[in-house]
Amino acid sequence: MTLVGSGQARDDRAYQFIHVPAASRERFERWPTMPFLRHHFMYEELTFAAGLLHLPAMATTDVTVTCSFPYVNWALRRPRRGGRPPHVFVTQNGDWAPRGEGPEPSLFSCEGLICTNPLYFERNRGRWNSCLIPNGVDPLRFSPGPARRAELGLPVDRKIVLMVSALEPGKRVLEAIESFADVPNAMLVVAGDGPLRSDVDQLADRLIPGRFMRATFRHEQMPDLYRSADVFLHTKIRESFGNVYVEALSCGTPIVAHDDEVARWILEDHAVLVDTESKAKLSAAIRQTLDLGQRSDAANWAHERYSWKVIARRYSEFLESVAATNGRS
Repeated sequence: MTLVGSGQARDDRAYQFIHVPAASRERFERWPTMPFLRHHFMYEELTFAAGLLHLPAMATTDVTVTCSFPYVNWALRRPRRGGRPPHVFVTQNGDWAPRGEGPEPSLFSCEGLICTNPLYFERNRGRWNSCLIPNGVDPLRFSPGPARRAELGLPVDRKIVLMVSALEPGKRVLEAIESFADVPNAMLVVAGDGPLRSDVDQLADRLIPGRFMRATFRHEQMPDLYRSADVFLHTKIRESFGNVYVEALSCGTPIVAHDDEVARWILEDHAVLVDTESKAKLSAAIRQTLDLGQRSDAANWAHERYSWKVIARRYSEFLESVAATNGRS
């Protein structure tokens, strides 16, 4: 397997890595929006996709996989001498492209569609060669363990409600802060960054002064961060999947999240699901979960269902079937 990305190679990984540079999305937050460049994510993706146009590895590739659209998908799908490999698209960032919503999806195509939740699967199975596969988690990293608040710079003298989220409108962090104002004594920690950072900071300063912290954490710190929280809070409605759900579950952190069909499928009865559009209901759910003061016992369940060993096997089977159907194996 070959991974193409904008990061750096890691010696502890078995795959071949090809570095393709990309300009950071933060660089484009104040750039103008226009058709085909509607937000800073698309600018960032365009800079990355340009480096994919002449990848030498494409000639011998059996199948390509991405969750990025439009530019990465288009770069991988462009005509090539000797033919192009079959392509599998993953709905990690939504299913608007395979559903044909908006101007760009009229140019979307793939030979296989991996749907990350059953809602997407039912909506797309009639049009695309589809399968339902959730995202996974590494049980060796994300598992119950001791809190390490001091090492992470977190307060040790009060309960912590944690959000791990990009600071953009769809994640509804501002709405979470408004509800948290009715949760006394606890601290809200938001791990993330994004274009709403100033709005988030200003609202928190006004509504929950002295009870708010926003920071970014390194990838290797995330398991300790989940273990150090008393409650994990996520307010987005209908996540494509929500890796944060299974990461928090795997660390034994109680979860409060929006009650929708996707969250119910991912979490089953291992979370407190509530209408997060109701400030009163959300505040009450956070308070009640904090008052219980119990760690979740769902880690083993999450590991059995979402371990990457289980998920990788399903990926392998689907990718092999797509390659075989399209004469690549």
